Amino acid sequence: MNQGRTIFSQLMDFIPRYEFNQCVARYGGNQRVRRFSCNDQFYCMAFAQLTYRESLRDLEICLRSVRDRLYHIGIRGKVSRSTLADANERRDWRIYADLAARLILRARQLYSGENHGLDFNQPLYAFDSTTIDLCLSLFPWAQFRRRKSAIKLHTMIDLRGNIPCFIYISTGRMVDRASLDFLPIEPGAFYVMDRGYMDFARLFRFTKSMAFFVTRANKNLDFDYREHRPIDKTIGLRSDTNIRLRGPKSRNRYPELLRRVVYRDNESGKKFVFLTNNFSLPAIKIAKLYRQRWQVELFFKWIKQHLRIKSFYGLSPNAVHTQIWIAVSVYVLIAIVRKELQIEKTMAEMLQVFSVALFEKTPILQLFSQNNPGFEEVGSPKQLKLFDF
Repeated sequence: MNQGRTIFSQLMDFIPRYEFNQCVARYGGNQRVRRFSCNDQFYCMAFAQLTYRESLRDLEICLRSVRDRLYHIGIRGKVSRSTLADANERRDWRIYADLAARLILRARQLYSGENHGLDFNQPLYAFDSTTIDLCLSLFPWAQFRRRKSAIKLHTMIDLRGNIPCFIYISTGRMVDRASLDFLPIEPGAFYVMDRGYMDFARLFRFTKSMAFFVTRANKNLDFDYREHRPIDKTIGLRSDTNIRLRGPKSRNRYPELLRRVVYRDNESGKKFVFLTNNFSLPAIKIAKLYRQRWQVELFFKWIKQHLRIKSFYGLSPNAVHTQIWIAVSVYVLIAIVRKELQIEKTMAEMLQVFSVALFEKTPILQLFSQNNPGFEEVGSPKQLKLFDF
């Protein structure tokens, strides 16, 4: 009989225990708690993410069916739907946001040597948002339209490893460009965004911070030409110019020069007009930089397909934030495990295997070994396989 530790316990070993306890103490997570600790709450919610549980009742039935094994996977308190619901409603969601931040820091260190596919060394980030629709009668605090509620995940990913390094959760009413006020700016880094973030006062903050942005220009942009650069039309370029904004409000908000690059995609025939505050990179590289923005769209599709963030176990803002941040923690945790153990499978394949093997007592590395007869690789043309780091 295998006397080793379960897969779930081995996964939880990658959680920095000391830092997690610091997060709990910072927000008083375990104050006046007698039986069901923040550790139990996190383990239960992480288990729900890894095994695709649809509700707290579903989770309760699943865990109670193996109650004799719960102690061995680290869950000490009695699991019940009401206890877990109360924990999600009352315990500060910032505990798990801070834990996710610690895991993100570790993951970014591990993936710092990854190649983002472009020939330059500066950090490259893609920033965008996704909307999660909610029922208005159940989530009135997140009213988006007359008959609809929604929340937004404003997310920036580090393209060296596709690790989310900034997430801001808002109601659906918040416009995308307003989230730039909360975005940390790193000097020398490149930030790729779509035209929804065209706000010259906020974009000028990147210039003052000595960082670079690449975005698409609005069709009604009012400007004067200042300098034309030579271009190679055979690679799709149509113009490369320095411009100055003409409107008094726009010029006051962004008083310096901008660079305008027009590119025509030879395959689709679509024309793109880019704005950037970088004047040194070749124009074709500006177009290639913007193409990397698609990675954040793929990230949103991936987490919606593989994590439980489209339906929620609780109705309060605290419960929704808690579930999202624990889901992010699980995503980053799998990325850390994959890198540290040098597992060659994709993260989607890892999650599928973990979902049915959490109670197995097999080393994680052996579970994904090519010599393991229990692992059979199954391919499906409809399966979304992203982030082959």
